[in-house]
Amino acid sequence: MKTNNKIHPSAIIEDGVILGNNINIDAYAIIKNGVKIGDNTSIGAYSLIQGNTTIGKNNEIFSHTSIGSIPQDLKYAGEDVKLIIGDFNKIREFTLLNPGTEEGGGKTIIGSKNLLMGYVHVAHDVIIGDSCIFANAATLAGHITCGDYVVVGGLTPIHQFCSVGSHAMIAGASALAQDVPPFCLAEGNRAKLRGLNLNGLRRRFKNKEDISLLKKAYKQLFISSQCLQDTAHELKQTSENALVLELVEFVLNTKRGIPLKQKTLEK
Repeated sequence: MKTNNKIHPSAIIEDGVILGNNINIDAYAIIKNGVKIGDNTSIGAYSLIQGNTTIGKNNEIFSHTSIGSIPQDLKYAGEDVKLIIGDFNKIREFTLLNPGTEEGGGKTIIGSKNLLMGYVHVAHDVIIGDSCIFANAATLAGHITCGDYVVVGGLTPIHQFCSVGSHAMIAGASALAQDVPPFCLAEGNRAKLRGLNLNGLRRRFKNKEDISLLKKAYKQLFISSQCLQDTAHELKQTSENALVLELVEFVLNTKRGIPLKQKTLEK
C-alpha cells in the first residue's frame, strides 16, 4: 500500500488516478482520471494534469502547469493518445504539455533530467531526449524531435517536423525552421548554423581529439565548397569517430534541410 503522500485538502484527485509513494500535491491542483504519477514527485498549486498521462519518479512540477490537455490540432477527434514523462524533470510555471495524435504515432514523450522553464510549450507528437534545457517561452510545435543535452534559448519557436540533434544549442530569440545537426549552434531569425556548440562539447567530452575531429568535419560539411551530401557520404566511408559519424548520419537523413549560413571560417 502506498503511503506518505501529502495532498492538500483543496486538491481534487479523481477516482482512477494512480499515485506512487511520497508524493506532494499542493493547493487547488486538479488531477483527472487516467493519470499515473511516480514516487517522490511534487505537483504545484493550481496545476491541471489530465488525459492518458504517465509521469515518472522524482519530478518537480511547479504551479499553474497544464499537462495532458488535448492536442492543439484540428484533426484531433478524441482518440486515446498519450503523454509520457520520465524521471527527475523540473517543469516550471505555466508550461503546456500536450499528448500525441493518431497521425503522429499517438505519443508525446519527454525523457528524464530535463528542465522546462516557465511558459514552455511542448506540442503533440514531440519526442525529447534526456538532460535538455528549454528556457522561458521556448515553443516546440508538433512532431519535433530533440536529442539529449539540447539547449533551446528563451522566446525561440521551432517549426513543426524539425529535428534537433544531441548536444545542439539554439540561441534565444531565434526562429528555427530547419534541422540542426548534433553538436552544432544555431542562431537568428531565421536561425542559421553559427558553428559548433563548443562550450557544451568541452563540458561533456573530455577527449580533445573528439572535439578536434568534429571541428574538422564541420568545416568539411558546412564551410567547404563541396556538395554537402557528397561530403557526408565521403566522411561516412572514411571516418571512424563515433561523434563524426553521428553528425554525418544526421546530415544524410535530414528531412527539412540544414540551415546553412554564408561560409565563414570557424575559429
